[in-house]
Amino acid sequence: MPTKDVLTSADLTELRQSALGAANPLGIAAELAEAVDQGRLADPADAGRALTLAAEIAEVKTKLDAALRYADQAVQAYGDGGGTDAGFARALHARILYRLGRADDALAELTALRPLLGEHPDAAAYLSAALDAGGRTDLAEQWLTSAVETALRDRAATTPEAPAEPTEAPAAAPEAPAEPTALEASGVLFFLLQQRHRVRRELSLPHDQNDNLADRLENELFSNAAQAANAEPGAEARLFWPRDDFDSLLSRWPTLTEAYGRDWDEHRARVQRELVRQANLGRIGVGPLRGSTEGLTGYATRQGGDPAEQQIRTGYAEELANRAAQLPWPPERNGACWCGSGLKYKKCCLPRTRS
Repeated sequence: MPTKDVLTSADLTELRQSALGAANPLGIAAELAEAVDQGRLADPADAGRALTLAAEIAEVKTKLDAALRYADQAVQAYGDGGGTDAGFARALHARILYRLGRADDALAELTALRPLLGEHPDAAAYLSAALDAGGRTDLAEQWLTSAVETALRDRAATTPEAPAEPTEAPAAAPEAPAEPTALEASGVLFFLLQQRHRVRRELSLPHDQNDNLADRLENELFSNAAQAANAEPGAEARLFWPRDDFDSLLSRWPTLTEAYGRDWDEHRARVQRELVRQANLGRIGVGPLRGSTEGLTGYATRQGGDPAEQQIRTGYAEELANRAAQLPWPPERNGACWCGSGLKYKKCCLPRTRS
C-alpha cells in the first residue's frame, strides 16, 4: 500500500480486507502503527482499530514480538472504552501472550474479559478462540456453559407466568420454563449456544440438552428462511454497509435503522441471511453490494433526492448491482469473513445465518 498522508476509516476497512494478500503485509502493519504515532489518522478514535489490525497482521506472519507490541498499544488506545472492539483487542492480546508462552498473563487477561460473554454477541467467538490458542478449549467450554445457563435463568426469571386457574385439586409441580424460540434467542444467547455447541464438538463431548437446543434453533431459523423465500426483495436487500459507513449512515439518518438494522451486527446478519436465501434458490455469483455513505449521497445528488428516501436507496443498490460492485461470497469457512471484521467466516457471519 502506498504511503498516505492521512488514513481514513474507509482506508482501515479496505486494509482489513486486503492487507494479508499484499506484497508486504508487515510493512502495512508498521505503517498503521506509524500513522497512529504520527497523528496521521483522519479520526483519532480509530487508533485502537489501526493498532489491532497491525497486531493481527503481525500475528498471522508469526512476528509475535511485533504483534504483542502493537496489541499492547491497541489496548492502551482503547482505554476503558471501545465496546466489543476493545474486547476483541484484549482477547487478541491474550492470544498472542499464549503463543509467546505467557499462559498465566493470558489467562488473567481473559478472566477479566469473561463478563463480556453475557454482553457482546462476538465475545463467545473471540474469547473461545483465545483460550483455544492456549490449549484451554476445556475452559472455554466451561465458561460458555456457565454463560448459557445464566442467560437461560435470566430469561426464565423475566418470562411472565400464565395466571393460575382456580382449582380445588392439589397444586401441580411447577413446569420447567419453555425453551426459547429462534426469535427469542436472537443476540447474545444464540451466539453463546452456537459457540458452545462448536466447542463441545471439538472436544468430542456428548450432546446435552443445550446442544439439542442449539440444533433446534438452527433448524428453526433455516426453516424460517426457507418460508421467507417466497418474498423477492430487490438489490437493496444485499446492500452492505461496512462498519464505519453504517455508523455514519445511522448518525445522519437515524430512521434507516428499520431498513438496515439497529446495529452493525444486526445489519450484517440481515445481509448474510439474504445471501443464503438466494443461494438456496440456486442463484450463483450473488454477493454483498458494498455501499458507502459517500456513494449514496452522490447518487442522491445526481437524482435530486434525499438519501433516506426508499426510491433513492433502491436506485443506488441497483446501480451497484449493474456495476457488479459486489464482494465475493461465500468465503471459505476458514477464510476471512466477507464483512471485513477480521474474523474467520465460520466464527463471524456464517453463524449469523441463523441469528
